[in-house]
Amino acid sequence: MFGLAIGYVAYQMLQRVDSYQVEVLITLALVMGGYALAHKIHVSGPIAMVVAGLLIGNHGRSFAMSERTREHLDTFWELVDEILNAVLFVLIGLEVIVLAFTGSYFIAGLLGIAIVLVARFVSVGLPISVLRLRREFSENVVRVLTWGGLRGGISIALALSLPQGENRDVLVAVTYVIVVFSILVQGLTIGRLIQR
Repeated sequence: MFGLAIGYVAYQMLQRVDSYQVEVLITLALVMGGYALAHKIHVSGPIAMVVAGLLIGNHGRSFAMSERTREHLDTFWELVDEILNAVLFVLIGLEVIVLAFTGSYFIAGLLGIAIVLVARFVSVGLPISVLRLRREFSENVVRVLTWGGLRGGISIALALSLPQGENRDVLVAVTYVIVVFSILVQGLTIGRLIQR
């Protein structure tokens, strides 16, 4: 709800402005200010910004932005995305160096892989079972969508954002095991699964 409110305010501002520099700054202010405000009122900043981004990215792009603004906005946010991904993976590399990895963490990670795959199977399988009443799907769609649910930088970033403590180390290590499995095993075998 908070994300919709913030997105709506930014949308209204974008409709009144016809300068790509100002509109890019409005979207940047939306992210920075909206996230800080969400944190202050104890709601999820990432979810609020995703909702606001969806509103701006769909309705804002269609009804409040010129073609020139859309081009500059896309270029700006693609650059920010690349920079933040580079920083994230540098932090991931540094964290791997200092992470104390034990056998029990690895076993917990393997258990985590099984839990994540079962949860993905259920969360994909149930809606598709209901949707099959109205629509036709290919026979192996649930298997492909379950195996294709790759995890990566966002999962690790969320684990790294946890406050320091003994539980943080376990969660970060387990997350690394799940993400490495997801990228190396699931990512490299999804093509063969689809072909079969």
